[in-house]
Amino acid sequence: MSDFAARLETTGEFVDSQALSSEGTFVRYDGEGRPPVTDGPFAETKDVIAGWMVIDVDSYERAVELAGELSAAPGAGGKPIHEWLELRPFMGAHPTITECPHR
Repeated sequence: MSDFAARLETTGEFVDSQALSSEGTFVRYDGEGRPPVTDGPFAETKDVIAGWMVIDVDSYERAVELAGELSAAPGAGGKPIHEWLELRPFMGAHPTITECPHR
């Protein structure tokens, strides 16, 4: 992961990354006087998300290409991890004029 990030730094596509702790808690307001903290019965984010990486690329296709490379990063024993990765744009990113559906 560090090697991958270092490579993206040289292309100007790396923005930031962070590993996450295995500890975590879901919190949701459930009404006055009700406990807001739960530990399941569903898969928790701490069990699913190991960390995040922010990249700045020119296209969705480039993001998919890089995610595919990262999914093949070596894990234990040097074998590719084949980890599922989720791609998401930042919320609130405004489309360009050519992407705007009402133009």
